[in-house]
Amino acid sequence: MEALQYNWLSLIVFFPLVGAGVILFLRRSACERIRQVALVTSVLTFALSLPLLFWFDSSQAGMQFSVVHPWIAAPGLVSNYHIGIDGLSLFLLLLTTFLTPLAVLCSWPIVQRVKWFFVTLLVLETGMLGVFVALDLVLFFVVWEVMLVPMYFIIGLWGHERRIYAAIKFIIYTMAGSALMLVAIIWLRKLSATFDLLVLARLLETGALVLQPGQEQLLFLAFFLAFAIKVPLFPFHTWLPDAHVEAPTAGSVILAGVLLKMGTYGLLRFCLPLFPNATKEFTPWIAALAIISIIYGALVSLVQPDAKKLVAYSSVSHMGFVVLGILALNVIGIEGAIYQMVNHGVSTGGLFLIVGMLYDRRHTHMIREFGGLATPLPILSSFFMLVVLSSLGLPLLNNFVGEFLILVGVFQTSVLKAALAAVGIVLATWYLLWMYQRVIFGKLTNEANRNLPDASRRELAILVSVAVMIIWLGIASPMFTRRMEATTKRILYQVESPYYEWAAQPALPQAAHPAHLEEPQP
Repeated sequence: MEALQYNWLSLIVFFPLVGAGVILFLRRSACERIRQVALVTSVLTFALSLPLLFWFDSSQAGMQFSVVHPWIAAPGLVSNYHIGIDGLSLFLLLLTTFLTPLAVLCSWPIVQRVKWFFVTLLVLETGMLGVFVALDLVLFFVVWEVMLVPMYFIIGLWGHERRIYAAIKFIIYTMAGSALMLVAIIWLRKLSATFDLLVLARLLETGALVLQPGQEQLLFLAFFLAFAIKVPLFPFHTWLPDAHVEAPTAGSVILAGVLLKMGTYGLLRFCLPLFPNATKEFTPWIAALAIISIIYGALVSLVQPDAKKLVAYSSVSHMGFVVLGILALNVIGIEGAIYQMVNHGVSTGGLFLIVGMLYDRRHTHMIREFGGLATPLPILSSFFMLVVLSSLGLPLLNNFVGEFLILVGVFQTSVLKAALAAVGIVLATWYLLWMYQRVIFGKLTNEANRNLPDASRRELAILVSVAVMIIWLGIASPMFTRRMEATTKRILYQVESPYYEWAAQPALPQAAHPAHLEEPQP
């Protein structure tokens, strides 16, 4: 059993490539078979990831299911294939494997370059899973870049009218952040002689590696800018609406559901534990940007005539909320932020899926083209209402739990910040319900909408899956937060550890550390 668990994580990460390889051997004309192989592969990947939820030991703060193999070896330079998960990456991995089958299902209407679309989508899944499990800085950078390329092609080849512009803008923004992160990784390697994240964190914890104040600030900013672009945090957000609007439905679902989470994941995995003093120094400024993102994204959503762009700008607002929860720097705020990453992926992914279903019927995202859809589309309208209520934070649905935890965590640090963040929740209720009213209710004035078909069996499978996850996350939150707690406390310990206060002084021998400063056992 131990040997099976040891290799299980690698099996999950690389299994989508098996499906991609099978598709490569199929004829381009066998479109139905290609779709079926892609769906079976993504569903099996999700099934393979589920045992992790039950095998995971919630009492352990460290990495579990770790795998270490030599990868790059040269004189004075070693990089390993080192992967593992903790209470932070577990749920983001599960979110990725859950959303990918839905992205495959919603892509059934694609008829051009079908073979290459599904190959690209499965390669993208492996890249995304790799980001959440990589524990070597070089490996992390490689899978971070691997993940960008398939998304670039999904937008640029299968997107809408302005797809080339959106794809180029997406790749330029993200590559600029990646370049800064690569420089920071090389700099850290020069200072520490290791690319291993866990070794690096331990060197910093024990005082064996000391970052001078100027070094720590610059390294923090290099990583932070890469992650802020990915979140995206104001003012680095301008690539997102274009990418969402021009991407096919599957691209928008993956962008909102998974790729944006890589930014907030990076903050928790790298910026907080590796650069705690810089984190505390820049927290007021980043929190201000997060609050601006919350309110700005909500206000811009209010005036959008395009339903897809409205949902895209709502992501700017909701992800600003996640960043603010992280910067509360307490257990409640960070647990709420991790939980809200998953919630946002499900709810906003669901909104993009439904907007995509409407687009498949009418080939438009403009709100004015709809109205009165409750009559011809009662089933689709009902699920649409559930996802809207989830996104605006109705109690007993998933977003309520995450937003409540974040607000409580932020309130403990600043009443003003919590009050300003709550404004975003009020505005979200306004723009989401207003959009729903204009699309679904009222008289059916456009004859093109009168005979639209209601949800098909394929679409029902998507909608029921999203609905079950929304309700489950809303009523069974202890199942998730219990598995996050030890990891969250570990991150906060790294931020608050007294060892870091010696950053401007020579490192003390290990024996000189007082016994009462030893790390508490989980």
